[in-house]
Amino acid sequence: MANEFEQISLNHGFMKHNGGVMFRNISENEYEFKSIVNENHLNTAGITHGGYLAALIDAGAGTAAHRCAENAPCVTISLDLKYIGASNIGDEIIGNVKILKKTKTLVFLFCELKCNEKIITSASGVWKILKIKS
Repeated sequence: MANEFEQISLNHGFMKHNGGVMFRNISENEYEFKSIVNENHLNTAGITHGGYLAALIDAGAGTAAHRCAENAPCVTISLDLKYIGASNIGDEIIGNVKILKKTKTLVFLFCELKCNEKIITSASGVWKILKIKS
């Protein structure tokens, strides 16, 4: 059973400044995150800016990589995005992450952002699991 959403943007930084990200574990290999589109997330066309969607995926999928890597720090190696649809101010964007494979040093995953039941962005990415020296 899925856990409740928790705010993961608690420390000062980019995503907290951009409105924060709510996150939850669905299963060992599935995660979900969400955010609300604010006015500062819009581009000049009045829809959600692609850069914000990329940052949201990087934060949400990166947290999924971190969680599946037993909370080890992870950094993005590659992130391939496909912009499929649009969202507007006030919309809730929900991200679904599936871990495709985890090795000792890498996490491979797929992510979709949905708004109003429609896919607006899809992404595949690779994260490096960092080994912290003690």
